[in-house]
Amino acid sequence: MESPLTGLAGPRQRGHWIRLRTLVLLRWWAVVGQITALVIAHLAYDLIFDIGLCFAVIGASVVSNLIVSMIYPANKRLNERENLFFVMFDLLQLGFLLYLTGGLNNPFAILVVGPVIVSASSLSTRSTFFLGLTAIAIVTALFWLYMPLRTDQGDILRMPDIYRFGFWLAIVIAVIFLGVYSRWVVSEMQAMSQALQATQMALAREQKLTDLGGVVAAAAHELGTPLATIKLTSSELADDLPSGSDAHEDALLIREQADRCRDILRSMGRAGKDDMHLRTAPLSAVLDEAAEPHVNRGKTVICEHGSGGDLAGQPFVLRRPEIIHGLRNLIQNAVDFATDTVWIESRWSAENITIRIMDNGPGFPVPIMPRIGEPFMRRRTPRSDARRPEYDGMGLGLFIAKTLLERSGADLSFANGVDSFSAGHRKSERTGAVIEVVWPRAELETGTEGRRAALGDNQPIKG
Repeated sequence: MESPLTGLAGPRQRGHWIRLRTLVLLRWWAVVGQITALVIAHLAYDLIFDIGLCFAVIGASVVSNLIVSMIYPANKRLNERENLFFVMFDLLQLGFLLYLTGGLNNPFAILVVGPVIVSASSLSTRSTFFLGLTAIAIVTALFWLYMPLRTDQGDILRMPDIYRFGFWLAIVIAVIFLGVYSRWVVSEMQAMSQALQATQMALAREQKLTDLGGVVAAAAHELGTPLATIKLTSSELADDLPSGSDAHEDALLIREQADRCRDILRSMGRAGKDDMHLRTAPLSAVLDEAAEPHVNRGKTVICEHGSGGDLAGQPFVLRRPEIIHGLRNLIQNAVDFATDTVWIESRWSAENITIRIMDNGPGFPVPIMPRIGEPFMRRRTPRSDARRPEYDGMGLGLFIAKTLLERSGADLSFANGVDSFSAGHRKSERTGAVIEVVWPRAELETGTEGRRAALGDNQPIKG
């Protein structure tokens, strides 16, 4: 089965997401802000500094913006190296401008943190680390090296050393903290985005299979009568024609091919749904359908419905793809880790519908119990590959199942140990993972009037 993550961009490709137009616009805003600050400082506060050289430094940003805008299309996606060069240029330009305007005596020195945050949000960890070290080196150099700001009376604007040291320390801490914080937040968002994308892809795939099964079942239903007519007519022709003649052989061939068409449609119908009209089904049938792909994988799958197998009064529920796919993922996880047996129990009351999936495997690792249901909990290790070669080991299957089932109104809980509805010697066997899924009955049940009403004629399936 193809992984739902196939074709999704990985974390290392984030640098390819940023358009040149975005960075160019940001740089234009920076240029406008720098010019405004210089003009106000010179005209409103009569500060004296090398304004010509300052405008030359700002002009370098303007020229670079114009050059890249003429060379590349605005919708160009920059690669990692191009993004790093772009942000590094801005960082160095800002550092040189601060050198000309008082160094750390200039309160705008805090803006050195900006390029590091941009890098942490869009570039790789290595690029962000490199930019962070560069920013720290720049503010450290500005602590000692700078051209002083002077007033029109010739006084030098200079903070006390203790304040400058505090300002330097604050900027260094901000570079480290905000860089790491932004990196973690963006990584979490990226992981969640990929996982949600995979969830949507899995749900879309399940919906396609459901629709395909409906089409096949409808075809089998509608073609049943003409195929039976063909078989009956060909049998009568074969009885009337002389045995051994070509016409007799042709009639037998027609009957044989009609049987073959019937068998093909029947097998295809089993792969999908039995009947397009069966949009609702008993809870036990939905659970059996979810478990069906995993019953022949070398483990014993035991389904227990109601109290002691009593199916009277069980709810009828919709065959919703997200419910079937979510339960199927949970069952797959149990089968993968079970020693030899998996139990699927369903119970219902007037208020709730409860399903428990249990196994006799090692259970959930205690360190990851608080994080079960999060995507990308861990990376695959050689040891896990040996145990489950088909398992990615990142928690994505449980995340997809949890997301799909919670979207249907369910509440999921995960536990370990001996825990089941039943009592007796069976209970002691269920020492592995325990997953409980609880729905309010009103959320899942279709109602008794729905299953008793006439279904009507077959309706065309809309693509």
